[in-house]
Amino acid sequence: MSHPELEQDPLFHDRLIEAVALRRDRDAFAHLFNHFAPRLKAWLIRSGAAPGAAEDFAQDAMLTVWRKADLFDPRKARAATWIFTIARNRRLDALRRDARPLPTPEIELAGEAVLRPDEILSMSEDTERVREALSRLSREQVEVLRFAFFLESPHSEIALHLNLPLGTVKSRIRNAMIKLRLILQPSREAPR
Repeated sequence: MSHPELEQDPLFHDRLIEAVALRRDRDAFAHLFNHFAPRLKAWLIRSGAAPGAAEDFAQDAMLTVWRKADLFDPRKARAATWIFTIARNRRLDALRRDARPLPTPEIELAGEAVLRPDEILSMSEDTERVREALSRLSREQVEVLRFAFFLESPHSEIALHLNLPLGTVKSRIRNAMIKLRLILQPSREAPR
């Protein structure tokens, strides 16, 4: 279907879209497809799309023209503008869909709980008790505890770093923890 004299009319393609919308006119759509698909493909390639992807986007845009021709409003845009906008949006949607999402941080809606003064005092007292208990351990025991719990080093790394057998590291940690537990246990002699 070739209409060279009609194609000079600036509203020619608008009328073809209206024919597709009103009558599902296959000839009108074929003319739109033959006219716009190669232009869309070339434009998409110039925009950075690979040739195969550009062809897919162009075909997808034209399929959208067929399905949604009734949404075309010639008062808002000419046919070419509408069709090229559809192709651009299809490509942007694909780029967004293919992009790896950025990790989203966990959001705490309630915020951190505000500590009461007695809780702050209790934490301060606990910190002082632990500090005092650590001072009663041997230097070697404090050293392995520092690596294991404060630096979160695996036992094998501690053994390498301190040039000790793995069994010695485990033994020192176990003995230090037993001693700390005994020091920090509340006194069982409570008044009745």
